[in-house]
Amino acid sequence: MRKASALFALALCATLHASDRVEVGFADERVFPESVTSTRDGTLYVGSLGRDSVYRARPDSARAENWIAARSNGLQTVLGVFADEASGTLWVCASASGGRGGAPVVGETAVKAFALADGSFKASYPFPGGGLCNDFAVAANGTLYAADTAGGRILRLVKGATILEVWAAGNPLLASADGLALLADGALYVNSFGGGTLARIPINADGSAGTIAKLETSRPLSQPDGMRTVGPRTMLMIEGAGRLDEVTINGARAEIRTLREGLTGPTAVTFTGGTAYVAEGRLSLLSDSTRDPGPFRLVGVPYQLPR
Repeated sequence: MRKASALFALALCATLHASDRVEVGFADERVFPESVTSTRDGTLYVGSLGRDSVYRARPDSARAENWIAARSNGLQTVLGVFADEASGTLWVCASASGGRGGAPVVGETAVKAFALADGSFKASYPFPGGGLCNDFAVAANGTLYAADTAGGRILRLVKGATILEVWAAGNPLLASADGLALLADGALYVNSFGGGTLARIPINADGSAGTIAKLETSRPLSQPDGMRTVGPRTMLMIEGAGRLDEVTINGARAEIRTLREGLTGPTAVTFTGGTAYVAEGRLSLLSDSTRDPGPFRLVGVPYQLPR
């Protein structure tokens, strides 16, 4: 009992320290963070598009260090990351590069699985037909959903399966599919970065995708990006225009409440320890080596969970 109490106290201290961080910097330059995820103890994991690697900031640190080495186990064009504590897995999006203007395609688009405990490689799951892996959501039963932005589709990996399968495709609402989130109603929510839309996909009893429906939003969305579930009907969402939003689903309508404006090229958000951490990706400067993007950071925004 004393040991359990001591562990609880340590975990609580870690969470409190994590909530004190107003921002988290990076140990390297030109990181271009594209996605961020977290665990309950306040550890932050960041997918670096600029470094083709994954960074980690411990709960008591305001500095993210390179944790999974650049291009290890096929990592390249690193976008989405998702900490799945139930399976002890860090899911990472890696995508092929090239292919435009006759350039050869290099590498493959795949979901990479690494151990949360030590960053060791676990497995790779190629995207059927290629594409651009962007973001994830994981259901309570362990099913992983992945957005293919280039292909306008949602893939899934059922717990225990070895192959990704196409779950939803062929609908205009999935064009430039980006952020994903699962809510208590059992549906998957997906936004479109290019279309500025938010849609709901019911999950049928047999696990198949139901009819995709566009939600009415309380105001127009501008480049909606990363999303994370924070309540039964509520998500946090990034808008590329510089906003962090709280999104509450009420039937066929999504109420949008802006929590922070003026963010610099935000791409993703995660929540842990009473704080929403926003990745400022500044991706518009990624291909311009003549301009200094400056130091990158995760911006901490205090946030109270909905009741």
